[in-house]
Amino acid sequence: MKVLVTGATGFIGGNLARRLGQHGYEVRALVRPQANTLTIDGTGVEQIPGDILDRESVARAVQGCQAVFHCAAIYTFWSRTPSFIHRTNVDGTAIVLQAARQAGVSRVVYTSTVSTMGFSPGELSTEETLLDPDHLVGHYKKSKYQAELVALEMAAEGLPVVVVNPTAPVGPWDVKPTPTGRIILDFMRGRIPAYLDTGMNLVDVEDVAEGHILAMESGISGQRYLLGNENVSLREMFGKLQEITGCRAPRWRVPFWLALAAGYLDQAVEGKMLSREPRIPVEGLKVAKSPMYVDCGKAVRELGQPQSAVESALEKAVRWFTDHGYVKSRVR
Repeated sequence: MKVLVTGATGFIGGNLARRLGQHGYEVRALVRPQANTLTIDGTGVEQIPGDILDRESVARAVQGCQAVFHCAAIYTFWSRTPSFIHRTNVDGTAIVLQAARQAGVSRVVYTSTVSTMGFSPGELSTEETLLDPDHLVGHYKKSKYQAELVALEMAAEGLPVVVVNPTAPVGPWDVKPTPTGRIILDFMRGRIPAYLDTGMNLVDVEDVAEGHILAMESGISGQRYLLGNENVSLREMFGKLQEITGCRAPRWRVPFWLALAAGYLDQAVEGKMLSREPRIPVEGLKVAKSPMYVDCGKAVRELGQPQSAVESALEKAVRWFTDHGYVKSRVR
């Protein structure tokens, strides 16, 4: 069976392309010119030059495929051109799904995000928790919400689309790295003097890749599946990283207002004056103001989503960053 993966040079897409090959699927990837192809080099993945905003190249890539995994997206909490985030994440999704419909593929899996879930203080969110779009923070979250609506609308029109919503994946092949991966790197580099009173749901990225395949094989069209594992506070995450690396976890909890003030200052200097990505993105801080804890039971029950230990996933991330020269050796 031949499958197309968009975003295969990224974190989730790269792990997915590798896992698909291990399962015996014939994998094709749509790859932008000059893209870093480290995630799929040497894996046997067929690389088709193109871009999800280029209808002709997407149509060429989809031809002959029985399934499409649309993982490509801009995942950032800061950008010089916010409109490009919308074009890529929303318009790009529409282009890929329309091409899949025209090619008559049998299944599409769209990679959304936990950020499209509704959250209520003190409660675990699920796929059924209602979201107030007015509460979405930043260009990334808004664009992913709109893109998910596109996918669900096309599912309602008959395209066999399953939506998966990864939480905060960690593990190998985080080339860019992602915002969560950057937290791990900053910890390893000793750049985190304090922590926020917040939390997230961590999951092994290889489990997320497996969840995509399970969604293709047995997911229900038009349904959403949270792909996650363990809810941990940021302080608990740093404690786990301390055990793995031997680096001291921060002991001081910074008030949110102080972190936000530092973020705005960093944004003014790095973002506006120097046109560089801030180390403390304001949008990321606003997203982290409240813990994003979820119940991922639906994917476990209905798909068989794996639940590997997050400590192992964090260790794999640390080792991968170390082995690929992002930091000096930090594993016990």
